Amino acid sequence: MNVIRHLFLIPLQKVNWLRILLFAVLGAVVLALFAAGLVYSFKPKEDVSMLAGTMYEPTVIYSVDGKAASKITANKVETVPDKDIPDYVKNAVVAIEDHRFYEHNGVDYQGIFRAAAANIKAGGVVEGGSTITQQLTKNTLLTSDRTFKRKFKEYFLAKEIEKKYSKDEILGMYLNQIYFGHGAWGIKSAAQTYFGKDVGSLTVSEAALLAGLVKAPSQLDPFIHKERSAARRDVVLSEMKKYDFINTQEYNHARNEKLTLNVKNVQDPLKGKYPYFVDAVLDEAIQKYHLDQDKLLTEGYHIYTTLDENMQKAAEKVYQDESLFPEGKGSDMVQSGAVLLNPKTGGINALVGGRGEHTFRGYNRATQLKAQPGSSMKPLAVYTPALQNGYGVTDELTDEKMDFGGYEPSNFNDQYQGKVPLYEAVMKSLNVPAVWLLNEIGIDKGMESVKKFGIPLTNEDRTLGLALGGLNEGVSPKQMAEAYSVFPNQGYRVEAHTILKITDASGKEVAAWKSKKIEVTNKATAKKMTSILKGVVDDGTGKAAGIAGREIAGKTGSTQLPIEGIDGVKDQWFVGYTPNLVGAVWVGYDKTDKNHYLTTTSSEGAAPLFKQILLGSLKDANTSSFHVKSIEEYKKEEKQKAREEYWNKKKDRIKKGWNKFIDKFSGSQTEKEKGQEEVKADSQTAPEPKDRHPAPPKQPDEKADPAPSTNKEKAAENPDEKKPEPAAGSGQEKETKPDKPEPPATKPADPPAQGGGDGGTGTEPGSGEGSGTGTGADTGTGTQPGTGTQPGTGTQPGGTGNPPAAGNTKPKQPQEIPEKRMGTVVTDEGDVQEN
Repeated sequence: MNVIRHLFLIPLQKVNWLRILLFAVLGAVVLALFAAGLVYSFKPKEDVSMLAGTMYEPTVIYSVDGKAASKITANKVETVPDKDIPDYVKNAVVAIEDHRFYEHNGVDYQGIFRAAAANIKAGGVVEGGSTITQQLTKNTLLTSDRTFKRKFKEYFLAKEIEKKYSKDEILGMYLNQIYFGHGAWGIKSAAQTYFGKDVGSLTVSEAALLAGLVKAPSQLDPFIHKERSAARRDVVLSEMKKYDFINTQEYNHARNEKLTLNVKNVQDPLKGKYPYFVDAVLDEAIQKYHLDQDKLLTEGYHIYTTLDENMQKAAEKVYQDESLFPEGKGSDMVQSGAVLLNPKTGGINALVGGRGEHTFRGYNRATQLKAQPGSSMKPLAVYTPALQNGYGVTDELTDEKMDFGGYEPSNFNDQYQGKVPLYEAVMKSLNVPAVWLLNEIGIDKGMESVKKFGIPLTNEDRTLGLALGGLNEGVSPKQMAEAYSVFPNQGYRVEAHTILKITDASGKEVAAWKSKKIEVTNKATAKKMTSILKGVVDDGTGKAAGIAGREIAGKTGSTQLPIEGIDGVKDQWFVGYTPNLVGAVWVGYDKTDKNHYLTTTSSEGAAPLFKQILLGSLKDANTSSFHVKSIEEYKKEEKQKAREEYWNKKKDRIKKGWNKFIDKFSGSQTEKEKGQEEVKADSQTAPEPKDRHPAPPKQPDEKADPAPSTNKEKAAENPDEKKPEPAAGSGQEKETKPDKPEPPATKPADPPAQGGGDGGTGTEPGSGEGSGTGTGADTGTGTQPGTGTQPGTGTQPGGTGNPPAAGNTKPKQPQEIPEKRMGTVVTDEGDVQEN
C-alpha cells in the first residue's frame, strides 16, 4: 500500500489540476478549430441547384396535323422527363446499383460497411459503397479523381442533393446522365442505340440489360459480348425478383425473352429531320416571338407548325436529284431555294433552303435570299394595278421600240408587233408593253401595288425598271410565294408563317399565331390575273411548269448577268399556284461572277423544277379548278361585243336615214295641204284682211358629219375583220333593213356624197356608192355598206382603213424619275436588258 501511495497518491496531490484543466480546454479549442478548418477546406463550393440545368430536353417540332416531325437539342445528352420513364426501368437500375435507394439520405452507411466486408473477404474490390446520389454527384459536379478530398466533397454534396430534390427527381437525373456504352449517354439514347425504340417501349428484359451495362459498358457491350451482357441481364432480373420489384412469373418471362438488338444502329428518326424548315421555325420563334436560342435548344419546347410532311419530303427528294437542276458555268454547285404555302392561311407547308451540306441556322435561300425577281414582278407591279384602273384582258398595248427619257427597254431579239393584247404581252413576257403600261398608269400606282403584295420598296425603286423586276434589294421565294397567294385567295394576302403555337415543357402556351387578312386587290381583278397567268402556263413561257389534268397559273422570270460581254443569266424564277397551293422557286449561284452563271432561262430551269416539286406534293391530292374564264372566252366576249356595237351603229345609221327621209316627205305634203285649205277658206268667207306671212317651208336640218372613228370604233364596225391586216378591196356586205314600212317611190334627192363616206350597195332609198379616201385617222377604199342617204364628207374614214404605221405613235411622256441606272433584266426568252 505504501508503495502504491508513493507511486500514485502523493504525486497526484502535488499536481495543479487547475492548470491541467486549462490546458485541456485550450487543446479542445485548438482541436475544434483544426477540425473546423479541415471541414471548411473540404467543404464543396459546387452548387447542387446546377443539376437541374444539366437536364436538357429536346425541342419537338410538330406538323400541321399535330404529329411529332422533328427534334432539336444542343447537348450530347438527350434527356427524358422522369415521369416518362417506366417504373420497371427505374427499378432495374435501383435493384442492381442501390437497392436501399429509397431508404437512405444520400449516403448508405450500411452499404459502406457491407462493401468493406465483402472486399476484405474477397481480397480485392468486388463491391462499391457509393449510392445512386453519390454517383450522380460524381458524374455531374465533380471530377473522377481518386482523392480523399473528392470523396469528402461527394459525401457533403450527396447530402445536399437529397435535401433539395425528391427521390424520383434524383433517379431521373441519374438515368439521363450515366453512360451506357456504344456512344449512348442517358437512358433515352441507350434505348434507341441498342433496341431502336423509345424508353417507354422497352420491355422488362431490355430494361434489365441496360441496367446491367452501367457497371462496365465496354466489357458488357451486347453488340460485341452478347452472351456476357445476357448473363448480366439475368443477374439484374434476379435482384429485381429478390427485392420484390417483379414477381416470379415476370421474372421467368423476362429471362426467357429473346434479345433483339438494333443491328442497323437506327438512331432517333426525328432528330435532325427537315433541317431547313426547322431553321425557318427557329428564326421565326426568335425574331417574331423573341425567344432565346439557347432556351429553345435545351428547355423542351413544343412548337406546332404548318409543316406538311408529305410535301416536305417531296421537295427534299427533288433537291437530291442533281439531274433536275440546270448546269451552270463554274465548279460550284448551282443553288436553289423553294417554298410551298397555303394561300388561304399563309401557312408554309414545305421549304428547302439549299443544296448540299446543311449548316445549322446557316444561309436559308428560301427565306433569306435577296435576288431580283425579273419578269415575275410584272403581274404585281404592272398588270394588277392596270386591270384595277380600267384596262381589260384583251385591251391592246403598244409594243414598239420607244425611248422613255433615256430608258430603252427591248423585247426578245428586238421583235415588236406594234400592238399586242394585254394577255399576250404577259404570256410572251414582252418587256416593252409592260414598261409602256407602267408609264401609262403611273409609277406611283405600280409601287403602291407592289407594297400591298407584301414586298418592301425604297425610293431607289421608283423607276420604270420596276416593271421588269429591277429592285434595289431583291426578294426571297417566301416573299414571292406570299405575294402570288393573293390571286387564288380572291385578292387577299395572309402573312407567310411556319408557327401556329409554342408551349413550354410544362404545356403552358408562350406564343400563338394570329391570322390577319390584308386586301390587296378586288376579287374580279384577282380572277382576271389568274386567267392571264393560267394562259402563261398553258400556252406561254411557263409551259414547262404545266401538269396534265391540273390547273396551274404562274409566271417565269430571269435576270441578266451584269457583266458586259458575257451572254448569261444570273437568276431564274418561277412563281406559280393551283387553287390550293402556291409555290416559288429560285435557281442561281450564291455569288455570280464571270466564272459562275447560268446559261439557260427560267423556262428551262426553275419552271421544270417547280413542276417536279408539285408532282410529288400533290400526287395524292384531288384536282380542283380556279373557276375563271379562259383567254379564249375573253376573246370571244370581246368579239361578240364588237359585233354588237357594229350592228347597233348600223341600225342607228339606218334609223337616222329613214327618219330624215320621212321628215322631208311629210314636211312637203303638210305645207301643200295647208295652202289649199287656206285658199278654200278665203273663197267661202271674207274676213277682215290680216297681214299673214306664213313661214317658209322648213328646210331639212343640216347635220355635221360624225367625227373620225377611233381604232376601237373601227374595230367595232367590222369585228370579223382580222387584225392587224388592213382592209383591202371593194367587197360589199349586204345590209339588213330595219322593220319599217316601204317608202314612196320618189323622194327629194340627197346632196351628192363628197368622199370618205361608207360605201354601200344602194339597197336603201337613194342612189350611188359613197367612196373615197377621207382625211380621218385611217385610210381605205370604203368596204362597209352605206345607206345611200347619209351625206359623206372628206373627214369620214372609209371602212376600217389601215392602222397607223408602227413607230408613228408617240408614247406618253414618261414621268419624272431620278437619274440612275435602272438595273439589269432579261426576259424569260432570254432578252438581255440594260435598264
